[in-house]
Amino acid sequence: MHIAILTFDGFNELDSLIALGVLNRIRRPGWQVSIASPKPRVESMNGVVIESHISLEQANAADAVLVGSGMKTREVAADVALMEQLKLDHQRQLIGAQCSGALVLESLGLLDNLPACTDLTTRPWVEEKGVEVLEQPFFASGNLATAGGCLASSYLAAWVIARSEGVEAAKSAIHYVAPVGEKEVYVDQAIRNILPYLA
Repeated sequence: MHIAILTFDGFNELDSLIALGVLNRIRRPGWQVSIASPKPRVESMNGVVIESHISLEQANAADAVLVGSGMKTREVAADVALMEQLKLDHQRQLIGAQCSGALVLESLGLLDNLPACTDLTTRPWVEEKGVEVLEQPFFASGNLATAGGCLASSYLAAWVIARSEGVEAAKSAIHYVAPVGEKEVYVDQAIRNILPYLA
């Protein structure tokens, strides 16, 4: 199982790196989580520079693709040359977007009249595109999911794990990262948010 997290300049560290951390709680042969970017290094909205593991073209072959958010996502989604590099297919891939990543899914034509979750800042821009924005942290339909709010990235990661490895594996991953003294409550909340969308 190869999961690519699309991460662009201006990225929000919480969105890309929380998902990366939660997804990497799975330890089994063939499980791989990669940061995918249009160039070898990308700089976050707060000046953190990271190196990508794979290119956007390589991300097209991943089993799951999560689109991170950031302060430049509107520019990314409007960049035709950049969008043409992405050949995502929800028939064969799990595809999720975090916050402003919903703009990328919309630009790629993947939302296809589906509602979406996003953050408060991005909401009006997503609605301008004719997408209904839900007042909830997570939503999925089939192989497509969106999450709204930085810390909802853990729900997106849990959904990918639950879809590929089962609910117990998702519970275990979330339990590991949950605050001490709140682990059961945190796990219950995460699973409650994704469970309706696992059928």
